[in-house]
Amino acid sequence: MKSRRNFLKQTSLLGAGAAMSSGLVNASNTVHMPKGKAEHCIFIWLGGGMAQIDTFDPKRKGDSKASPKKSGSEYDKIETAVPGVEFCEHLPKLGALAEELTAVRTVNHKAIDEHGIATNLVHTGRPTSGSITYPSIGSIIASQKGAVNPDVPAYMLIGYPNVSRGPGFLGTKGNFVYLTDTESGPAGFTRPDNVSSDRAAKRRALLDPLMDRSAEGSVVSRYRDAQEEALRLAGPDFMKHFDLSGESADLRNDYGGEFGQRCLLARRLVESGVRFIEVSHNLNFMNGSGWDTHNEGQQNQHLLIEELDTAMSALMRDLKKKGMLDKTLIAIGTEFGRPAGYDGRGGRGHQGSCFSLVLAGGGLNHQGAYGVTDELSKKIVEDAVPLADFHATIHATLGIDPSYELTEGKRPVPITDGGKPIAKLFS
Repeated sequence: MKSRRNFLKQTSLLGAGAAMSSGLVNASNTVHMPKGKAEHCIFIWLGGGMAQIDTFDPKRKGDSKASPKKSGSEYDKIETAVPGVEFCEHLPKLGALAEELTAVRTVNHKAIDEHGIATNLVHTGRPTSGSITYPSIGSIIASQKGAVNPDVPAYMLIGYPNVSRGPGFLGTKGNFVYLTDTESGPAGFTRPDNVSSDRAAKRRALLDPLMDRSAEGSVVSRYRDAQEEALRLAGPDFMKHFDLSGESADLRNDYGGEFGQRCLLARRLVESGVRFIEVSHNLNFMNGSGWDTHNEGQQNQHLLIEELDTAMSALMRDLKKKGMLDKTLIAIGTEFGRPAGYDGRGGRGHQGSCFSLVLAGGGLNHQGAYGVTDELSKKIVEDAVPLADFHATIHATLGIDPSYELTEGKRPVPITDGGKPIAKLFS
């Protein structure tokens, strides 16, 4: 009996020791979640799918016009400011700033390579669900951090609104204010010419009693909240930020054309205290197909690349001159990349299994490039970065724990789908 008690005692101690040992192992394997000190994020959206092999991950030269066509990069490579890191020849200005940016070359996702599905995935970090509408990264950051200045919105979109960019289950607290024209400012904030301020005030006096009777949380109450926010922001103190005429002609020229002016506005909005700004590129499809370079669209892709190079490099220099680059993370997003092979008319297809996204500024330990792909940027060789990890890196840079749980109804939903920040960028 005594020996049995001793056996049980020893077994119990061994079990406890094993549990403690396991706990220590788990503790030692716990992923450290770094927290950066950036205050703002400018998210540049390249709708259509930027070809990584023609931009930030160039490989051997191909030939889209040969017969048969030769797989490879469309353009020549150039050295950057970071030894051993090469970009395409149409990115010389960003190449000169490579010490302050990182082309993450091994981003990947498993979504169907279809534009709408992949656009939603890259914005929300999750595949679509039949029962839940997930919030976009802009909405999450806006709801978690709020605006730096309470007199401005937390989240602004310079581009066309859709559900992928929206707040999902977060509701109004993660919503955005949007505009497509830098000169006219946010959509719906300007009164029609035939409605005087007097007349508008009378309309509001009639509407307010009805709104006040609406139940909290109802559709009508959410509309009321949105309307009050719009009325608050429609005043001159906020609208002045959209007047680019106060910027010097030299600076405006440095930013370049229509897209560059949107980037200049993004810098002004950062100064005003907006937390997250998405800037869409190529709203008017200057090359006929945007970044969706099937068929003949491939032949004018360099126009897009050159415009990106001009505008983003100007934005980085401008922010740095104002002492704001370390406080502002710039991220390039696109729904997927492109394969090295060409289609029958010299364009490229879709590739989500291996593509490049870019981070700049934000106080990160930049590398010029992170991750290694094979000889045609088709397969990942080293340091794969699942899309959730790219999202986690953005959140961590802004001081947000990517494992923090939001609540959808009664269900906990982590901010990222198990994402872990790229540790090397924080060391």
